[in-house]
Amino acid sequence: MAFIIAFALEMFGVPFSMFAIGWLFGFTLPEGILWGHTLVQYIGFWGMYVGILISLTGVALVISGWHRIHKDYWSKEEGQGKLVTSGIYKYIRHPQYTGFFMITMGMMLEWATLPLIILYSLLLVLYYKLAKKEEIDIEKEFGNEYIEYKKKTKMFIPYII
Repeated sequence: MAFIIAFALEMFGVPFSMFAIGWLFGFTLPEGILWGHTLVQYIGFWGMYVGILISLTGVALVISGWHRIHKDYWSKEEGQGKLVTSGIYKYIRHPQYTGFFMITMGMMLEWATLPLIILYSLLLVLYYKLAKKEEIDIEKEFGNEYIEYKKKTKMFIPYII
């Protein structure tokens, strides 16, 4: 949520300030700085379409991961869920984080700025550390079952990472 708020403030706050200062001093900003996609001169509008596709895929991963976790782990009446290894979890251990990475990457293809690139890098590092911490907790809860699952399932990208 903090990333989205920072993104919105940067996207609308900084460009608006630049526009106001430009108007005050009598110069014009490049076309699209307030409403468009900053990489259009380098990757064209296809970058925007690819970004939307990547973001929507990320949303699907978040929803799919949440649904599977809610169904198999959180909603158990006896208070104990089982280790989730089906659905999207058959391919990756952290689909919701991967989805969030994809959503924000898609946003960056639409509106890339230096602060946003720095924040995205920080986001990747922090969520990686959070995932590692969660895995320690899950390993304590499920023991060898989780260790075996970890050996055959990648963390964020199927068959790669």
